[in-house]
Amino acid sequence: MKIELKKDFTYSLLVPTSMGVRLTPVDGQAVHHSDTFKLYVTSAESNVASVSSYLGLRVKVLTTFVKGSPIARLIKDNLASRHIEYEGKEVEQGGPWGYRHQFNIADTGYGSRGPRVHNDRAGEVGRTLNVKDFDLDRIFGKEGVQIVHLSGLIAALSPETGTFCLELARAAKKYGTRISFDLNYRASFWKNRQKELSEAFREIAGIADVLVGNEEDFQLCLGIEGPEAGGKDLKVKIDNFKIMIERAKKAYPNATVFATTLREVISTNSHLWGAIMAEGDNWHVVEPREITVLDRIGGGDGFVGGLLYAILKGMEPEKWVQFGWASGALVTTLLTDYAQPADEEQIWSIWAGNARVRR
Repeated sequence: MKIELKKDFTYSLLVPTSMGVRLTPVDGQAVHHSDTFKLYVTSAESNVASVSSYLGLRVKVLTTFVKGSPIARLIKDNLASRHIEYEGKEVEQGGPWGYRHQFNIADTGYGSRGPRVHNDRAGEVGRTLNVKDFDLDRIFGKEGVQIVHLSGLIAALSPETGTFCLELARAAKKYGTRISFDLNYRASFWKNRQKELSEAFREIAGIADVLVGNEEDFQLCLGIEGPEAGGKDLKVKIDNFKIMIERAKKAYPNATVFATTLREVISTNSHLWGAIMAEGDNWHVVEPREITVLDRIGGGDGFVGGLLYAILKGMEPEKWVQFGWASGALVTTLLTDYAQPADEEQIWSIWAGNARVRR
């Protein structure tokens, strides 16, 4: 089942996001005993956008910046280096205790020692994302967008960002833009906001064309009844996901694609990586196979980015999940949280298991 996309458009992909930076110790060391760190620009949603931007499609992020901040300048320069356009309000810092861009402090782990991530989001400027700061009629009507990708992380970040994502979805629907929604449930974001966020998530999901999430996401964000617990067995997980998605299809008939990744951790640097996608009445399963992992963070975003790129390029549906799987696998070989593919061939080589030197 092909997804019909707008023919008159400026942007292939549009994503709202809260940009930040990540501090990571060098050489796979842990945070608490390291004295040398690398600084990376990151956000889950811009990670998704990078697959398309590096492969030549026109992509834009909607965000917000701290005015005059050197970190904001770093972020803008990084987005430009990734071929990603940006639009966003400049917010006054408001003094040393005012706004700033979020920090993620994370090590990659190594061998038998797993990664640890500490999110430091106090004063996060992205929480001020407001629909009043963007001309949605211009963006969706005059400029035109083929797919808008929304994340539950942004929708749940603050009441303002929740309204922003709702209005983006409504405008996209009005102008014929397709909607992708990665549910991304986070318990800390939902605390004391269950009713508000459930209503918003269900409205977005009701008009979305692509829904991404694991079993917990569908159950806790959308109230879909889950299957009986199946432990860690991946075959059982696949069967359980199919059961749950059949229920989700009835609750959200507008969506034509449901997808999730499958991961079993053998060690920090060796994972079984798979994926499953429902497209209409068809199931496409990538049986988990072993991949070598340098840094796992961003692999799921790479999967979504590859899936959306394949849809945007008009590939056959069975290739959507394959390209997504391989894009996610590519990200785990990089120290950045986002994919930087040289070309489509590089990603298809990963899918084919061809790691031989190319001369």
